[in-house]
Amino acid sequence: MTHDMLTSFFGWMSVIHIGVLLAASLAIFGMQGKVAAIHARLTGVSHDRLPALYFQWLGTYKLLIFVFALVPWIALKLL
Repeated sequence: MTHDMLTSFFGWMSVIHIGVLLAASLAIFGMQGKVAAIHARLTGVSHDRLPALYFQWLGTYKLLIFVFALVPWIALKLL
């Protein structure tokens, strides 16, 4: 793999994952009542605990995007 191919790969991976994070955030917080009701029934987690779990999941996903997609792309762009 060439430097340009890796840079392009990590760049597009970052864009796709940030788009998924944005869509998930909008879905969770835009339709919180409906989504929380479905998740509460599926998982058995209480409805009151779900917002904290959503926040934790979104934060973890964002951190993983930074570590495994965005930082490698930035490092490759600086080379």
